[in-house]
Amino acid sequence: MPEVSEPYQPGTPCWIDVVAPDQAAALGFYAGVLGWEGSPGPPETGGYALCTLKGRPVAGIMSAESMGDQPAPPPAWTTYFASADADATLQAITRNGGTVFTPAVEVMNLGRMLVAADPTGAIFGVWEPREFPGAGIVNEPGALIWNELNTTDHEAAAAFYEAALGIRSAPMEGAEGYFALSVDGRPVGGMQQLSEDAAAEVGSQWLVYFAVADTDGAVARVLSAGGTVGREPFEMVAGRMAVVRDSQGAAFALIAPKPMTT
Repeated sequence: MPEVSEPYQPGTPCWIDVVAPDQAAALGFYAGVLGWEGSPGPPETGGYALCTLKGRPVAGIMSAESMGDQPAPPPAWTTYFASADADATLQAITRNGGTVFTPAVEVMNLGRMLVAADPTGAIFGVWEPREFPGAGIVNEPGALIWNELNTTDHEAAAAFYEAALGIRSAPMEGAEGYFALSVDGRPVGGMQQLSEDAAAEVGSQWLVYFAVADTDGAVARVLSAGGTVGREPFEMVAGRMAVVRDSQGAAFALIAPKPMTT
């Protein structure tokens, strides 16, 4: 079901956005690679750009210059998890060893949000929806299809996300060393342990996956738009994927998923 019509269950990834030093360049990049449409928003939202696909919201692009007096964060994608009560979720995060960077704040009449990090250092967001539920289209070319935690300590991360957000983890059948993340038995993402070298180099982080019809073609568009390739296209259990960076350095994955079997 590519179009989302039901509310996101608490603990489910419901939105993603990226911070970009050059917002206009980022808008152009993702328009060329994934077919998004978008433009800078009004001043009251800090110019936050709501990107759409087929007229439905898929992601946000935020200018790093609109982050206030704090040092501009590095270009990176953030995964937001749905919450029925952002304040209660904030308390659960801190109670279970997480760190809150941005306390729950009102985003006009759209909802409430916070930004935090798990005990291993992976940054994520929380979204309590009001008028804006989150992504309106998923699981089809150009849209979000998967959220993956690459962590320095999968046991600590598993305990945290279950206690703070109600997300359970279990070994994924057919994928050695990979863990399925689920909410009430429904898959919502994945998790894997970083190698020692990767842990030292990049640390814990959430990676967003976008569905594409042709991974190799999408990688070619990334390169043409000024991006780079971190891992060339390869076959894996769920399809053909690649890991890339946009023209300003934000990492994400591309995957042409295998057809679902019944």
